[in-house]
Amino acid sequence: MSAWARNRPTKEPYLKVTDSVHGQTVRQSKWVDWNQYVDERSFAQALRDKLVAAGFDSGLGVLIDTSRNGWGGSARPTGAGPLTSVDDYVNGGRVDRRIHAGNWCNQSGAGLGERPTAAPAAGIDAYVWVKPPGESHGASPAVDNDEGKDFDRMCDPTYGGNARNGDNPTGALPGSPRAGHWFSARFRQLMQNSYPPLS
Repeated sequence: MSAWARNRPTKEPYLKVTDSVHGQTVRQSKWVDWNQYVDERSFAQALRDKLVAAGFDSGLGVLIDTSRNGWGGSARPTGAGPLTSVDDYVNGGRVDRRIHAGNWCNQSGAGLGERPTAAPAAGIDAYVWVKPPGESHGASPAVDNDEGKDFDRMCDPTYGGNARNGDNPTGALPGSPRAGHWFSARFRQLMQNSYPPLS
């Protein structure tokens, strides 16, 4: 199962890790931050290849959770970013609209991703929706609960961040309930920002 960054798009259509701007590779951008992959599918396929090379069965396939990585809606770019700098290029063209790649909790702007599909690409057994759309990642305010679910500041939209997310705002939706509970506003936004769009 691949859900590398939980919200990372299956495919970044307007940038590749090998792209460069003024001699700087996309890997040097603040967003990619020296990672080898810019999207979920390239990561999952590379992981599968490394596992097979390490002795796993050559028939091994990977599942990708696409339940919240659609990133459609009006904020979705329609082409590559400007060539003024590597950061402008990446930020202008990436369909993943999170404030920081380390943000994960109930992300504002996220949408439903690819529909569950069998064998959509080489080495990928299926796109699946493991995390039920509309299920909260965690409460945005600290709330009393009898479920033992601690408050995580990364679910608080007023939190200014920490070193793991570059001291950026969390990008979390406000008003979220405890983890695992139904979050109606999140479900509506996932449908609204679905990519491919819902018909």
